[in-house]
Amino acid sequence: MAKRLPSTPPTLSGFSPIRPLGTGGFADVFLYEQNMPRRSVAVKVLLADVVDEDVIKMFNAEADTMARLSSHPSILTVYEAAIAPDGRPYLVMEYCPRSVSPAYRREVMPLKDVLDIAVRIGSALETAHRSGVLHRDIKPSNILYTSFGTPVLADFGIATSLSGRSGNQTFAMSVPWSAPEVLTYKTKGTVATEVYALGSTVYSLLAGHSPYEIAGGSNAKEELRKRVLRGRMTPLDRDDVSPDLITILKQSLSTRPENRQKSALEFAQHIQMVQEAMGFNVTPCDVASEEWAGAGAKLDFDDSQTRVEGRSTVAYESKRRTRKTTVASLASERENNELEASVSKTPSWVWGALAGAGVVLAVLFGAWMVL
Repeated sequence: MAKRLPSTPPTLSGFSPIRPLGTGGFADVFLYEQNMPRRSVAVKVLLADVVDEDVIKMFNAEADTMARLSSHPSILTVYEAAIAPDGRPYLVMEYCPRSVSPAYRREVMPLKDVLDIAVRIGSALETAHRSGVLHRDIKPSNILYTSFGTPVLADFGIATSLSGRSGNQTFAMSVPWSAPEVLTYKTKGTVATEVYALGSTVYSLLAGHSPYEIAGGSNAKEELRKRVLRGRMTPLDRDDVSPDLITILKQSLSTRPENRQKSALEFAQHIQMVQEAMGFNVTPCDVASEEWAGAGAKLDFDDSQTRVEGRSTVAYESKRRTRKTTVASLASERENNELEASVSKTPSWVWGALAGAGVVLAVLFGAWMVL
């Protein structure tokens, strides 16, 4: 089926449209030039005919989540979010000129680079989880390269709360990278399903295809789904992939969630051990502290308000001393202000004359006392 044409880019104050970057089910992404400060940015714009309460929830959740998490070096940076004059919500993000996908299918990625990506994205996911957020759509196409070649995790459009009590109800169903319990509708996302998707993504970057694709065979969605449920991954045909790395990937791709690594951080640490064993530089695990993760208000995944610029709704308690105001105090203050105003308006020569007259009277009074 032919892809649809991108929508018309909205007119945004302070930004000049350059060209489309991509289209999706809910939004288009455009390259813009920001006028001040001058830089290239990617602007994600929701489609006008899909904007409803649920889509606004998704948009608000993505904007808030990325704003909370994008200080992480391996998560795409968001600059601002607002509503265009034509009513379409938009998100202004860091412009990344390249993506991991589909390049990984055309060329063999160096093992060193894949291991580096695995640790970085694992650290990013661990930070999201500590902040109470599930990404729910981890796959090669959501890993981008910044202008400096650093891999970052993007697209929190269907992210949801780790608690499961609220949040986006859109089902994440990228079949080749989804865990069996997601494909069978047993869950909409857990830490275990994130570990599975991360392991599946790392396998894909190494193999050039998802774990259950067969070269020359039928790789239709339903066929892939059956293979995922059986858990029979295609063997990796690479001489530089060690048995230890195969074991790590098989563990992350277990059909039983309890047998996988317990967290994204544990997966990343296992990859670090492979890096060290192979003599590669060990990529650091950049994970936010517990103090950072617990700071600020909890993310609201049920917020369907179309936010616009205005006064902050965050309550603020002033520490300044206050006084009790009464009608009498207001009247007294007004009289004092009027008196001060009348004094300030009196010409200086009047005050000089009055002062001179006072001196003369004092002299005459003194002479009279002598007499």
